[in-house]
Amino acid sequence: MAQRTEHSVNGAVVLSEVAAPKSAIALGDALALIVGLVIGVGIFQTPSIVASNLGSNSAVLLAWFLGGVMSLIGALCYGELATAYPHAGGNYHYFMRAFGSKVAFLFAWARMTVIQTGSIATVAFVFGDYASELLRLGDYSASIYAALAVILLTSLNIVGVEQGKWAQNWLSIAKVLGLLLVIIVGATFIAPSVPPVTAPATTQTNWGSAMVFVLFSFGGWNEAAYISAELHNVKKNMVRLLMWSIGIITTIYLLINFAYLHGLGLTAMAQSEAVAADLMRSAFGQPGALFISLLIAIATLGATNANIFTGARTNYALGQDFRTFSFLGHWNRANTPKNALLVQGAITLALVLLGSFTRKGFTTMVDYTAPVFWFFFLLSGVSLFVLRAKEPQTPRPFRVPFYPITPMLFCLVCGYLLYSSLVYTGIGAAFGVAVVVAGLPLLWRSSYQN
Repeated sequence: MAQRTEHSVNGAVVLSEVAAPKSAIALGDALALIVGLVIGVGIFQTPSIVASNLGSNSAVLLAWFLGGVMSLIGALCYGELATAYPHAGGNYHYFMRAFGSKVAFLFAWARMTVIQTGSIATVAFVFGDYASELLRLGDYSASIYAALAVILLTSLNIVGVEQGKWAQNWLSIAKVLGLLLVIIVGATFIAPSVPPVTAPATTQTNWGSAMVFVLFSFGGWNEAAYISAELHNVKKNMVRLLMWSIGIITTIYLLINFAYLHGLGLTAMAQSEAVAADLMRSAFGQPGALFISLLIAIATLGATNANIFTGARTNYALGQDFRTFSFLGHWNRANTPKNALLVQGAITLALVLLGSFTRKGFTTMVDYTAPVFWFFFLLSGVSLFVLRAKEPQTPRPFRVPFYPITPMLFCLVCGYLLYSSLVYTGIGAAFGVAVVVAGLPLLWRSSYQN
């Protein structure tokens, strides 16, 4: 698909055609993309932390159910935004319309340098950790695997959208099938030989801390906004995509936590450092632990690919609107934003290098991204109120139910997570905020040039 643009040559206005996003992603492809993106790292690391903060099996399952409900509230808000304003820039486009170019620019800069690239590096490091369990590549094995994953998957997405989405489909299918196997093992093979554990795993219940990790594990469904310009029949399928993806993810999360509780018991689950590996080791010995390492490697590879796929779309939108980054605003004939993908890949590799030096790759990247992410997520909820007021004439194929209560609840959840991310993160958070602030001189230059 091509879009017509105007530019001046010797004082005359000339019309030209450039490649632009086209409707190339079916609902099933998009569903695999979002499910694959969300079910990445968290569900293999956070369940034991959640269990250690809660005192009963029912409380653990309730926490994961509430995580699904809170995500659904956010998805309803995004459903209205994405169907009223389908655009490859996603949140960037909403901020541009609601708050103007300065806020939109800072978001695109933050997403390019902190949010999305940090998320890609975070998941790539986990892939590297578990791939190293299968075949170690020396002292910096995790970093080498992380860098190779970023290079390989970025190259695959540059080749074309068909290759990118088919890779995602197969990775997501393999991941879900593997998780179903873990669920079956926990619910059947292990449970009969393990006596039930009724003693609480903790003497103090901390719902706030538990929900921080639950919502971290649900993070990523909002990436659906960045494929709204390429989704078939977006006005009909976007809400379906959000509802189905969150429903599938919540169901899988509830089942996998039930399997952990049934197979290990609350106390053992809360004390485990690798709960899925412990469950499979109990069933099949070391081969079971190796299997789960392979499963997690597949899961994180799928999440890395999904983040790469969606992340470059904002960089493309930034290049369309700001001359300083105009080189990013090109959609090649293979139906991909090639330059945006290349820049995203280069920044991600720099963050992988940073994580290698600190030798705390995953933790460093989580600290780096969290506060910036939740600040702009909160701003997304606010933009819904602003756009309702500024553009009441805009057709809205889907309207968030129970307005304004629903978006207010969404903003409250985001505000709480922003507070928590500032309280519980280390120096990495300050570094991430500093990188966003470093974008202010570029904002001034871009505003001056435009």
